[in-house]
Amino acid sequence: MNEQWTIIGERINPGFKSTRALFETKDIAGIQALAVKQAEAGAKYLNVNTGMAGEKDHGFARAVVEGIQAVVPVPLSFDSASLQLQTLYLTTYDAERAGGAKPMINSIAETHLGMLELLTIRPSKIIVMASERLEDGAGRRNVKAEQVIGAARRMVGHTDKIGVPHDDIIVDVSVSAMAADSEGLTRMALDAIQTIGTLPELAGVHITGGISNIGQQLPAKTAGGDDLKHKLECAFLTIATPLGFDTILGTPWKEYHLLPEDDFVMTVFRDFISRSGLDALKQVRRLYRP
Repeated sequence: MNEQWTIIGERINPGFKSTRALFETKDIAGIQALAVKQAEAGAKYLNVNTGMAGEKDHGFARAVVEGIQAVVPVPLSFDSASLQLQTLYLTTYDAERAGGAKPMINSIAETHLGMLELLTIRPSKIIVMASERLEDGAGRRNVKAEQVIGAARRMVGHTDKIGVPHDDIIVDVSVSAMAADSEGLTRMALDAIQTIGTLPELAGVHITGGISNIGQQLPAKTAGGDDLKHKLECAFLTIATPLGFDTILGTPWKEYHLLPEDDFVMTVFRDFISRSGLDALKQVRRLYRP
């Protein structure tokens, strides 16, 4: 059922221990193998985050892009908050090797609108980070659905002015870890997705989030022995997909699917998002405590 989502492969990122080891040894062949594995598993884009290794050594960052494009025809999503590194990525990218497809810039927020200048280098799809807002000249973390929606509306307003097609915009609503979610951030994301999917001025934009975040800091297995983290990802998708969530930043070889309503994890997840504070966290513990 993966065909209902566009999957952006997340694994070329130092946040994964095995990938960090490839960066530390500058193992281009290993990075290429990881790119091939994700592409063969169905990734439509490959996210590229070279972390501090790329920040310190731009030659390495360039070699990563060139190495990946030498072995897969999948377009790339460049993940960096550095204008200089993003410029290097975009000027290195060879669209012909990706069948003419545009690269993706991950990501641009209203706290860093100067990043929109990157679109003068080459036409690109952009991930809009709606998890933060600019308020009184400073960046603020969004903790309410209306704040996420407001950030998305303002960012798309900015991109409308410079002619970015809505089909080239992916709004990242930010998916939080359930283990510490006493603020209702998971429910916030779902409420924001529901509204963004209905607003005429946002018609045609795509919605994404890093769903691997949801299971962070939780045990590997449910009380019944199932893969807890994967089940939670699927529970989130079961609710979010009909609301307009159509792009997954995740691991391509995972079998993402919708859960039946009587699934234990699905039932607990729905109960969790209906609660707040310590009461919500108690529901999380039900998932892995027999």
